[in-house]
Amino acid sequence: MTATSDLDDSFHVFDTTLRDGAQREGINLTVADKLAIARHLDDFGVGFIEGGWPGANPRDTEFFARAQQEIDFRHAQLVAFGATRRACTTAAEDPQVRALLESGAQVITLVAKSHDRHVELALRTTLDENLAMVGDTVSFLKEQGRRVFIDCEHFFDGYRANPEYAKAVVRTASEAGADVVVLCDTNGGMLPAQIQAVVSTVLADTGARLGIHAQDDTGCAVANTLAAVDAGATHVQCTANGYGERVGNANLFPVVAALELKYGKKVLPEGHLREMTRISHAIAEVVNLTPSTHQPYVGLSAFAHKAGLHASAIKVDPDLYQHIDPELVGNTMRMLVSDMAGRASIELKGKELGVDLGGDRELVGRVVERVKERELKGYTYEAADASFELLLRAEVQGGPLRYFEVESWRAIVEDRPDGSHANEATVKLWAKGERIVATAEGNGPVHALDSSLRVGLEKIYPQLAKLELVDYKVRILEGKHGTNSTTRVLISTSDGTGEWSTVGVADNVIAASWQALEDAYTYGLLRAGVAPAE
Repeated sequence: MTATSDLDDSFHVFDTTLRDGAQREGINLTVADKLAIARHLDDFGVGFIEGGWPGANPRDTEFFARAQQEIDFRHAQLVAFGATRRACTTAAEDPQVRALLESGAQVITLVAKSHDRHVELALRTTLDENLAMVGDTVSFLKEQGRRVFIDCEHFFDGYRANPEYAKAVVRTASEAGADVVVLCDTNGGMLPAQIQAVVSTVLADTGARLGIHAQDDTGCAVANTLAAVDAGATHVQCTANGYGERVGNANLFPVVAALELKYGKKVLPEGHLREMTRISHAIAEVVNLTPSTHQPYVGLSAFAHKAGLHASAIKVDPDLYQHIDPELVGNTMRMLVSDMAGRASIELKGKELGVDLGGDRELVGRVVERVKERELKGYTYEAADASFELLLRAEVQGGPLRYFEVESWRAIVEDRPDGSHANEATVKLWAKGERIVATAEGNGPVHALDSSLRVGLEKIYPQLAKLELVDYKVRILEGKHGTNSTTRVLISTSDGTGEWSTVGVADNVIAASWQALEDAYTYGLLRAGVAPAE
C-alpha cells in the first residue's frame, strides 16, 4: 500500500538505500532485510523509497510484490527503478518497461544516458536515438498514469564534454512530462562550486525541475547535494548512512538535518527528525554493519567532549562547543573522561551519571588526579563509563562498592594430545558472610572465569542471571614488547535492557580480563538496585 506524503510536493527527499545503497561492498540484502529497511525509512518520513529494479532480478520483483501487500506506508511512496527503452523499439514493446508497470509502483525512476560518449560506446546508438528513447519512455509511462523521475547518468561529466547535448537530454525528458530530472554525479568527482554553477546554468537554460544525485568519491557528496539545493534543485537523492558503491552516496541523515535545521526547510513530518539517530542505527543493524561512531549528527561521538577546555565552556553553555542541541536529532551529549580531563569534565560526567559531587572541589580534584594516574598505567575511561562510575562512587563514598570479596582465582588451560583444549577456572570469594568456591568450564580461560564467577554468585545475587558478555576487546599497550607487554581489556556487558563497558589493565590478558569482569558484575548489581554489602 502506498501513502500520499503528508508534506507538500515542493521539495523531495528521495531515498535509494534499497537500490544504490545496496551496491556497497559487504551489503547483501534479503527481501526481509529490504522490507525492514523500508519500514524504518517510512517511519523516518522520507517522501520516496526506491525499492530496486523489478524484472531485473527475482529478489527485487518479490520485494515490490510483498511491500505493497505487507507495508502500510504512512509517509513514503514506493519507487521502481529501471531504464529507458532499448534502441530501435518502442517503450510499449520493451519487456523491462513493462516490468516497471507490473511492479505496481506509482512512481518510476528511469536512468538515461546524458554523456555523449556513453551513448555511443555503451548504448551503441546515435545521439538522436537516445533522445527518442528518453522521450518515448517518459511519455509512455505518463500515459499509464505513472509519475516519472529521470536520472541523467554521468550528467556532470557529460556536461563538461558536451554541454548542449547534456541539456538536450534534460529538455527532452522535461518536455515529455518527467516530473523531475535528476542530475547525477555518477563518478563522484565534482566539487561544490562546480555543482552549483552547472545546476544554476541548466535550470536557467531548460526550466526543468531539477534534482541531485551525488556520489562521495571526493568526500563532498553531502556538500555537493546542498550546493545543488542552493542552485535551485528541489529533489535530493540520498542513502541511509551514506551506503553505496565504492565510497558511497550522499548521506541521508546529514542532508536532512542540514535542510531542516540549517536551511529551515520542512522536509520531514513534524517531530520525525528526533527519530534520526534511532533510524540510522536500526538500519545499520539490518545491513549488519557497525554504526559509525563519528558520523555527523547521529554518531555516538557526534556530541562527545573530551578536552578539559571544552568541558569548562560546556559547563557554562553547551552551545559554546555544539552546533545544535543533540536532542533535536535524537542524540545525546556525552562527556569523555581521560587524562585530558579537567574539573569541569568530571563535574559534568558526574551529573551525566547521576552522581552528585556537591561542588566539592577537593573531591573533584582527587578524581581528576586518580583518572590521570590510572590512565598513565594504561586504563581508558572514555570507552568504559561503568568502570569510571565505580571509581567516582568509590571516591565519593570513601571506598569501593563491595558486593563480594575475592580470595583468589585461577584459570587452567589443558592442552590435550588430540589437539583440543580444556579451559577450567576456579574462584574463591566471600559474599554476604558466606565463603564460596566455584569451578566452571568455558570456551576459553576468560569465558571459564566468567562462568565460575556467575556460578558462585548467582545463588546470592539472582539478578546476575540476566547478565551477558556481549563484546570483548584486547589491546597490547606500548612500552614493552611481545609477551611481556601490558594488556588492556575492554568488556561490554548487557542485562537485556542496556549495555555498559568496563576496563582492566595488567601484565597478562587473564588478569586484565578478571579486573574488567569484576567491574562488570559490580556495576550490574548496582544497576539492578542491589544494596552493597556493609
